[in-house]
Amino acid sequence: QVQLVESGGGLVQAGGSLRLSCAASGTIFSIMGWYRQAPGKQRELVAAITSGGSTNYADSVKGRFTISRDYAKNTVYLQMNSLKPEDTAVYYCNGGPAYGRGLWGQGTQVTVSS
Repeated sequence: QVQLVESGGGLVQAGGSLRLSCAASGTIFSIMGWYRQAPGKQRELVAAITSGGSTNYADSVKGRFTISRDYAKNTVYLQMNSLKPEDTAVYYCNGGPAYGRGLWGQGTQVTVSS
């Protein structure tokens, strides 16, 4: 019953935008966030939001990405603007009691061409 369903990935040109969605079901998560993993690289935190509305961003995406949460829909979003080729990765949604804990989505591919 507990599930995270991701959508919104795709292929865009550098400078373009995408919005990722992560719909949760079966529980309410204290913190939800987005992580990404590029080929041959470690998974890293991109952005997170707590139940109190506090946000945390990786330095590499500050000013370009915005995380938000719709409590009525139990859905978290990641608005990605001014995309760069180095943003190319598989993006994973996470929900749980702390950073990187709990449930993971299956990932959605984001590819940014030059």
